[in-house]
Amino acid sequence: MDAADSAALTAPHPVPHPAPLTEERRQFRRALRDLLAERAGPHQNLVATATPWGYDPELWARLSVTLGPAGHGPATLGPATLGPAELGPAELALACEETGRVLAPSPLLATRVLAAPLLTALGSPAQRAAHLPRIAAGSLTCALAVPGGALALALGLTGDNTADDWSGGGRAGGVQARPDGEGWRLYGEAAQVLDGHSAGLLLVAAHAGGFARSRTLLFLVRAEGADVPGLVRTRQPALDPTRPRATVQFRDTRAELLGAEPADVLGALADTGRRAAVMLAAEAVGAARAALDRAVAHARSRAGSREAAAHRLADLSVQVEAARTLTYSAVGEPGPGGPGPGLESGPLALAHALEALRATAEEALRPADAAAPFAGRAASDELLFGPVRGLRARVAERTGLFREVAA
Repeated sequence: MDAADSAALTAPHPVPHPAPLTEERRQFRRALRDLLAERAGPHQNLVATATPWGYDPELWARLSVTLGPAGHGPATLGPATLGPAELGPAELALACEETGRVLAPSPLLATRVLAAPLLTALGSPAQRAAHLPRIAAGSLTCALAVPGGALALALGLTGDNTADDWSGGGRAGGVQARPDGEGWRLYGEAAQVLDGHSAGLLLVAAHAGGFARSRTLLFLVRAEGADVPGLVRTRQPALDPTRPRATVQFRDTRAELLGAEPADVLGALADTGRRAAVMLAAEAVGAARAALDRAVAHARSRAGSREAAAHRLADLSVQVEAARTLTYSAVGEPGPGGPGPGLESGPLALAHALEALRATAEEALRPADAAAPFAGRAASDELLFGPVRGLRARVAERTGLFREVAA
């Protein structure tokens, strides 16, 4: 490789971070990197995914301590329940980026990013007091169970979650709920449930009311300890073993309504979805940067001129840093009703980040298959939360882009 090629590969990132990190955030990131370097190497990840939990419980406990009680900021775990907030969305995004960089298997996504906001938004004071402190301490993990593997739709990422009967619609299929005098009973099946095989608390989206009062509600199913009557959980093979998933069957399973009726369940799911999209984007950005670093290291080790490779890698670096810029811009953009990403910025950042991860994973695979886990993460996340074209189409629909073009 000649001097020009080497310079191209070692040049600073051409797209700056949208805002410089404060000293506190640098220390936070350094603490995360030290912990992950100790507990989340490739071999350790392989061992962790083979356990019954699908992750390293010690790493999760220590990561929870590092994250502190707030995790997703006051809007997630709530200062009234857990005390003063210590971390906000920017810190959680940094945590997601760092865990994505090493592809660490952990309940961070399913528990902190998806379940905790829903518990906070919809849960009763007693439910929040019972579960949120344990989530913050790392002693309780959660999973969001959505019928039919329709997680992206339920979260409003690829379509309007009010316009489709994804929870069952009162027909056979999905998950149905009926009151039984003492609470509720659930029937049906949810597929592709992240951490569904091991989570101690399931948040289940189910259809209630039949045709007369058709609606989607969220229910809590306590799944800790001994076998739960009527609950069958089967771990599924996955493209990305660091994203363990399960099929969860409910057979007259006792459940507790999350919060009280009436509640804007679909609105809460959509709000969680746009916030989760930012954290997923941060994870993908971290993974994309790590995959790109592998490709760059391989290119540097090869003798001779590699001008074409240098230009290709430089283009990928721009793509990754652009995705990072979009992600952290979305973290700080006000959304409807308060702080958080706007309606379109989170899913748009996720689309760019998934595209960058896919491209860098493909490039890293060129020399060998050591980067196969990054390709698996790219494919798995797009199946769960995409596809990329679906995310962008939803953004265009929300912003009225199609109507403007037609006019």
